[in-house]
Amino acid sequence: MRKSFYHFLMKYRQPSAKDDLTRFANAAYDDHSFPKQSEKYDEISSYLELNGSYLESMTIFDYAWDQYSIEEKG
Repeated sequence: MRKSFYHFLMKYRQPSAKDDLTRFANAAYDDHSFPKQSEKYDEISSYLELNGSYLESMTIFDYAWDQYSIEEKG
């Protein structure tokens, strides 16, 4: 069974952010409106474009999505 993008992202959460992916995971964790059950790129991307002020750039989301896609195929 495929896990949600949020579930995948949470493995990068750390007490102190060491890189952009960790900062994204920490911020998504604190964002109580994040679409936690979604597996859909368009839904999450649209949400972040409107509400993801904690992302410096959507590039980090695209990178994380690529990693998610690779991992969830296996």
